[in-house]
Amino acid sequence: MTGADPLTLIVLGAAVLLALIVLFVALRASRGQAEIAAQLGRMAEQQDNIRDSFHTRLQDQERAISERLEGVTRRVGASLETSTEKTGESLQQIRERLAVMDQAQKKITDLSEQMVSLQDILTDKQARGAFGEMQLRDLVESILPPSTYAFQATLGNGRRPDCLLKLPDPPGPIAIDAKFPLESWQKLQKAETKQERDQAGRDFSRDIGNHVRDIRERYIVPGETGDAALMFLPSESVYAELHANHANAVEQSFRQKVFIVSPTTLWATLNTVRAVFRDVRMREQAHLIQKEVETMMADVGRLDDRVGKLATHFDQAKRDIDQIQISTGKIANRGEKISELDLEQEDGAADSPAPGRLSAPPAG
Repeated sequence: MTGADPLTLIVLGAAVLLALIVLFVALRASRGQAEIAAQLGRMAEQQDNIRDSFHTRLQDQERAISERLEGVTRRVGASLETSTEKTGESLQQIRERLAVMDQAQKKITDLSEQMVSLQDILTDKQARGAFGEMQLRDLVESILPPSTYAFQATLGNGRRPDCLLKLPDPPGPIAIDAKFPLESWQKLQKAETKQERDQAGRDFSRDIGNHVRDIRERYIVPGETGDAALMFLPSESVYAELHANHANAVEQSFRQKVFIVSPTTLWATLNTVRAVFRDVRMREQAHLIQKEVETMMADVGRLDDRVGKLATHFDQAKRDIDQIQISTGKIANRGEKISELDLEQEDGAADSPAPGRLSAPPAG
């Protein structure tokens, strides 16, 4: 070996060096692969952790979404149930209102039929008179006692007024007639031109005047009734038209002493009549009232005597109490004097005189 060629040595050294390099590189490669494998293992573990975390979050989100869906479903169900109840209540109210509207429609229909029948009644004279008589009867019966009026009473001349008020004399019985000239009133209401209105107004005034004159001739009987009568108009509008635009007819009724009344004014008149009847009954019972007053005054006199006697007893009792108070005062004073006397004897015991000596008697 010592005699070896230098070139050979160089080649062998190079080969050894190359082998060392290859060995070093192999060692580094194997170490890098191990590190890579470890890193890959760690990455796989991280992926597993990420996958587990993602799966857990996904489950939580699914659970939260499910709970929210259940809450929304419950709220929607409750809202639908409430809406259904409210809708049912609204439908029930609508049905009730429709029923009320049906009843109102039926009443309107009945009222329309009644208005038609009322128009038919007012068209016929006899039926119109019966309508006025019924209204008059209702007013009279609601205000006056039964003994103060009579319907369809026969007078001495054979006439029968619709109502006869049995007033005392004066003024005497007063008759009431419940008919009125409707035809001329209807013509006045239907008149369109000024000429027609003027003519219908004159006819209306004339018919009122004729009816007033008939009432005076039929129902004012000297010596049997009062010197006045009443003409009842069962319509406030007719009464208002008469007093507003037909003053001549009203003045004529005053002159004839036939006073025209409406339901309102008749109500006031009947209340006045009731007050008159009450005053008449008071006058009829005046002697009884006077007797009761005299009896009451006698009772008051006896009460006054008894009160006087009671006052005398009270005065005597007061005097007795005063005398008792005087006696108790004297007794109290004497007791005080006795108490003072005992105290003086106790205080003078030390200064008592010697035996055999007479002491002066105490003063007083």
